Amino acid sequence: MHATPLRISRRPLAIAASLVGMVSLAIGAHAALNKRALEPAKAAPTEQNADAAGTGSRIALVIGNGHYPDAAAPLTQPINDARGLTEALRCDGFDVDVVEDAGRDDMVRAVERLKSRVKPDSVVMLFFGGYGVQVGSESYMLPIDATIWTESDVRRQGISVESVLSAMTAQGARAKLAVIDASRRNPYERRFRAFSHGLAPIEAPDNALILSSATPGQVADDSDDKHSVLVAELLNHVTEQGAGAEGIFNETRVAIAKATDGAQVPSVSSSLQEELRFGIDRTAEAKAGS
Repeated sequence: MHATPLRISRRPLAIAASLVGMVSLAIGAHAALNKRALEPAKAAPTEQNADAAGTGSRIALVIGNGHYPDAAAPLTQPINDARGLTEALRCDGFDVDVVEDAGRDDMVRAVERLKSRVKPDSVVMLFFGGYGVQVGSESYMLPIDATIWTESDVRRQGISVESVLSAMTAQGARAKLAVIDASRRNPYERRFRAFSHGLAPIEAPDNALILSSATPGQVADDSDDKHSVLVAELLNHVTEQGAGAEGIFNETRVAIAKATDGAQVPSVSSSLQEELRFGIDRTAEAKAGS
């Protein structure tokens, strides 16, 4: 008796193999989709932590004007202040553009350079030391080559603090800081028909913090020290480890008011919506990490 050979159709096998392949592809695609879905969830906290740590760009424009031809004597403190603050800011990770004894063209170019460097994640700081004048409701930083006889001259030749802050905002800066040390008795103010004294109130735009050396409408006398009272006290606090900017500005205001028995009371205006910290040596951190 002969055994009949067992014949297996290849078609069912091919269909089975095809089904197995399709199932495998489906499982693989599902796994890939799950992986992609998980990746953004992991990335988001990382970006938030980086933002909270203040790792976005930090840029600053520092201007110190001391040699005004119309003044009886040069101001020695603004340039020392600009250099001291520049050193402190650079240690804190700021990319600083520092300008000394700037004429109007120099100041305009410096502001344009600042605008070109602003990014949406930038913390931007402005420092001005020198003579300032208020006209109307605005405060103007004066270049050393300003020829001032009327209020119109101030508007034409000065640089308004508000205009620089507005430019920072227009460029998309994340946060704005300003320190304006210009509430000095200046050689121009008595030339005006409407006598002006000190600076006007500087309102903080969105997410900004502003420190000026005296109460609006008041002036502060310079001492014989290397730094102005404002900058000397600010430098004492700005190097404190992880100190908050708003706390530093307020501590500076209180310390100066106490030290001068109320004769000089700096002004602080804030609309900050986040905590900005100083006193972190990011230069050292970068070297350690490289």
